[in-house]
Amino acid sequence: MAEPSKVIHVRNVGHEISENDLLQLFQPFGVITKLVMLRAKNQALLQMQDIPSAVNALQFYANVQPSIRGRNVYVQFSSHQELTTMDQNQAREDEPNRILLVTVHHMLYPITADVLHQVFSPHGFVEKIVTFQKSAGFQALIQYQSRQSAVTARSTLQGRNIYDGCCQLDIQFSNLDELQVNYNNDRSRDFTNPNLPTEQKGRSSQPGYGDAGGMHSGARAGGFSQMANAAAIAAAFGGGLPPGITGTNERCTVLVANLNPDRIDEDKMFNLFSIYGNIVRIKLLRNKPDHALIQMGDGFQAELAVHFLKGAMLFGKRLEVNYSKHANITQGADTHEYANSNLNRFNRNAAKNYRYCCSPTKMIHLSTLPQDITEEEIVSLLEEHGTIVNSKVFEMNGKKQALVQFETEEQATEALVCKHASPLSGSVVRISFSQLQNI
Repeated sequence: MAEPSKVIHVRNVGHEISENDLLQLFQPFGVITKLVMLRAKNQALLQMQDIPSAVNALQFYANVQPSIRGRNVYVQFSSHQELTTMDQNQAREDEPNRILLVTVHHMLYPITADVLHQVFSPHGFVEKIVTFQKSAGFQALIQYQSRQSAVTARSTLQGRNIYDGCCQLDIQFSNLDELQVNYNNDRSRDFTNPNLPTEQKGRSSQPGYGDAGGMHSGARAGGFSQMANAAAIAAAFGGGLPPGITGTNERCTVLVANLNPDRIDEDKMFNLFSIYGNIVRIKLLRNKPDHALIQMGDGFQAELAVHFLKGAMLFGKRLEVNYSKHANITQGADTHEYANSNLNRFNRNAAKNYRYCCSPTKMIHLSTLPQDITEEEIVSLLEEHGTIVNSKVFEMNGKKQALVQFETEEQATEALVCKHASPLSGSVVRISFSQLQNI
């Protein structure tokens, strides 16, 4: 696999495919800062705001064939780490556009959509602003009503500081046609539509980037409101659903059979099933020690678990995963409660977590690690569970993460089940399956 890059190379882009079609394919994974159509070659180059967004997109499309208007398109990392003016010239003469991509260097003070509006509005009517934080720093997309305003703003403000001695502006033309703004708040604003909701604080503004619009009102145990769930699912899967998932199941409780009773317990079941949704409660059946009932947050999450875990190997047994005839599990002395557990993954970043759903793989992804973690410590944490073929510690947005590849899916599953949520030097390790084929 090519070195990860925030630039994605798309092939087999027919003449009937528009810029907007491509934007819709990748928008659920993050903000798209540049798009170049190489019409003569039936190709396109598309730059995401950062590498994690591009990695998420390619991980997702490694399992789901992307197609536009019935035509399969093929996606891979570009050999370019950044789209330069020269690449764009192949498509159009770096021509002025009414949307500016602004990077703020030396940002000592917080910059909001309002601050940017004050800086850019003297040069013309600003219609929309979207801001986002990335590893290279703080960036914003600013859409003017007219192209001339954008040209004036760029020539006047390029290289200037917003505040004395800091917050320097670096301005390029974006080649997007239209910004999508869902909320009016500190991070994004549509000045042509003051009636947009503000959404909850701490959520991101582009669809599928971060959270599902933060619509957590009406949350119920272990799940959240149907509307938020629908939004998260749509954002995660680009409006469609993974192959084999109907989205119509309403049964929340799953029956798991053929467990290894000597090795399994409720927390280990939680660690595996919480990849596919929030867990309300779990009950190991005392009269059938190789059976367990698991109540998920809702029917869609239960369907993901049944679909992706059917036939998975764990502790030497092939799991049988089906819907239970019980609508829910009655709370009792022999049930374990997880409805309020802060280890449930889908209370935050639901869209992102849905996107990571897959059957067990040989590769696991570890996050929320101590900053000074070494590869040796990761290996010694996990090596009791199987043969480690490869491992890598890296930094993403200033936080340490790791990928570990086992010889078999079963070994990776065992490592996840036994070590997810375990303490390590003051951190609580978070583990999920990775869809990357190799490190």
